[in-house]
Amino acid sequence: MLRVENLQSAYGDSRILFGIDLEVSAGEVVTLLGRNGMGKTTTINSIFGLVKPRGGCVTIDGVDVTGRQPHVVANRGLGLVPEGRQIFPTLSVEENLVATHRAGRGPAKWTLAEIYRLFPRLKERRRNMGNQLSGGEQQMLAIGRALMTNPRLVVLDEATEGLAPLIREEIWTCLTAIKDAGEAILVIDKNVDALARFADRHVVIEKGRVAWTGTTAELRATPAVKERFLHV
Repeated sequence: MLRVENLQSAYGDSRILFGIDLEVSAGEVVTLLGRNGMGKTTTINSIFGLVKPRGGCVTIDGVDVTGRQPHVVANRGLGLVPEGRQIFPTLSVEENLVATHRAGRGPAKWTLAEIYRLFPRLKERRRNMGNQLSGGEQQMLAIGRALMTNPRLVVLDEATEGLAPLIREEIWTCLTAIKDAGEAILVIDKNVDALARFADRHVVIEKGRVAWTGTTAELRATPAVKERFLHV
C-alpha cells in the first residue's frame, strides 16, 4: 500500500535522509526504529509532504505522492498521529474528533461511537478542552482524531513518549485492537520490546540510511541489532 524508495531529504544545506526504502502492506504493522536524530521523524514528515524530499519516490497504491501537500497524502488514506500530539487545545475532546471526521471511500469504520468504545476515557472527558487533558488522554485523542479520518494506514510518531508506564500499556493495548480491526500501522517508538509484541516487521535507521530490516522473529534472533543500533 505504501512504498518509499530511495527517499532523500534535507533541512537547508543539512542532508538528513540519504536513501530510505520501506514498504507497508495492507493490514501490516511496521516499525521505524533508531536512536534519536537518525532521521525517523524526517522520514515521516517527508512521506506526508511536511518536508519536501530532495529525491526518491513515495507511492500509495502505486500513485506517486512525492512532495504533495499533506491533505493530498491524507486523502489517499494515511492518518498521522504526530510527535507532540498537536491536538487543538481550545476545542473540546468531541470537537477535536468531529473536526477530522471523513467517511473515506466506503462505509465509515471509525465513528465517534467506535472511538469512544476504543477509548472510554475520552467519552468521559468529551466536554473537556484539549488543554485540560493529561498527556495520556491527549495521546488517546490524537490517535482517535487520526482514526476519524478513516485511514487505511495509521502513522504514529513516538507513540508513547513521555507517558507513565500504565498509560503506555493502555496505548499498546489500543494499538493492538486497531491492528486487529484490520488497519495497517507504521509506528515510531523507543520501546522495542513492546513493539515486538505486535509488529510484523522492523526497519532500523542509522544516520539517514536503512541499516537493517527484518521480521520480529529475526529481530529477536539478532540481539546485535539492538546493541549496535538501538541502545544509547
